[in-house]
Amino acid sequence: MSEIYAKEFDGIVAKAKAVGKPMRVALAGADAENMLQGIFDAQADGFVEPILIGSEKKILAMLEKLGLQERSYELQPIDRDANAVQFAIEMINAGKADCLMRGNTQTRDFLMPVLNKANHLVKPDALVTHVVFLKVPDYDRLLAISDVTLLINPSADGRKEVAKNMVRALKVFGVEKPNIALLSLVEKPSFQMRDTVEDQTMVREHQFRPIADCNLAGPIAYDLIMSKEAARLKGYDCPWCGEFDGIVVPNLMSGNLLVKVLQRNAGATGCGILVGAKIPVAICSRSDESEQAYLSLAACAAMWASGKYFG
Repeated sequence: MSEIYAKEFDGIVAKAKAVGKPMRVALAGADAENMLQGIFDAQADGFVEPILIGSEKKILAMLEKLGLQERSYELQPIDRDANAVQFAIEMINAGKADCLMRGNTQTRDFLMPVLNKANHLVKPDALVTHVVFLKVPDYDRLLAISDVTLLINPSADGRKEVAKNMVRALKVFGVEKPNIALLSLVEKPSFQMRDTVEDQTMVREHQFRPIADCNLAGPIAYDLIMSKEAARLKGYDCPWCGEFDGIVVPNLMSGNLLVKVLQRNAGATGCGILVGAKIPVAICSRSDESEQAYLSLAACAAMWASGKYFG
């Protein structure tokens, strides 16, 4: 665990380290180098017990490569044709694990069993969202962005649920009343862009019937979200510009692109979790660094310890 990450995410990590007992994490497809390093770093900090699921041969080889073969862990080898994610979920439903973590599995193959009604991880009326938390250089707070994995083109009601899930997570992480932005291309509603009209309606409704305990603004462009000076130059009157805690994106493409550009080209660091399921779910890209896997687990542990944000 690098000192940089510890400083940027110290609040989340501190909450994770304060859990009363380690969270049992079922790592589905555990022959993933970055995820293995992250889960054992979390174990070293006392808030995780690793359960490694997948090909025994591949997992043992990867542990030896990383010098982790002597560490304490539970190994659950499965047959070649078995589904590691489904196996992990069955362990969780049987009370043998607390948290699900994505390992060396395709995104679709990981998410489909989570969302499968037969696995009872999601309430019938719940909307699960993928929330990414980033530390963007020169921005003075963590920034939540959602949804960047699941919802292709969410409706206005869908984006309301995204905002609710985002606020729930931010509150666990110590943000008392988050400032949430509804990202769009422009600040003024245009009937040629459905999201702008819906965003304006959502903000107006929020003033009378709050969708969550937060401040809500939109439609609003990215430069105004991130900069008070940009808002001043454009004459955009919003007290939270440059101080937003979360961004609700209009569609999957814009959210996924925004996160990847910030990470790959702007030096942003962060982690991702699913919010809205009955259990904590840590999900990172297979190309992410091990620190991001560690931080995803820290975020899950913090929410798990809160005791009231799942199910």
